[in-house]
Amino acid sequence: MSDFDEQERRIARVLGEDEVPEVNNRTLRIYLAYLRKNLEFPCHLTGIEDFSWEERYVFGYGSKTEYEKLKKTQPSYTDTFELLGFDDEIDEGYGILVKVKRVADKRKFTLPLADLEATDKQSKNYQLLDDFSVWFVNYR
Repeated sequence: MSDFDEQERRIARVLGEDEVPEVNNRTLRIYLAYLRKNLEFPCHLTGIEDFSWEERYVFGYGSKTEYEKLKKTQPSYTDTFELLGFDDEIDEGYGILVKVKRVADKRKFTLPLADLEATDKQSKNYQLLDDFSVWFVNYR
């Protein structure tokens, strides 16, 4: 059995299904309830990959100086965040939104959970969030 098959089984169980269902309002609400119940706090997060606003800078066609200036007021995938809680609203485009605080300067942001991963790769939170992100990205 592959790691992906195992992951699919975990995701299906979370959603109360035999097979992994598609992402929709109903399944997002189920996943949100599951994560609220199972994520352990404190939970530190970072970006999985560059956030959409960073793309032009990460791929080299934006000004490095401008990028460093913007990173002071915008969340960056390189930042470490503390998970504060979940937004009650579900967005089918962005999924589950979370409230976070950047560790470096205490600025607060609301970010899509699917764009984040736990910083501690050995933690229970890492697998819970990885399963969610894989499901959200692949079953929309």
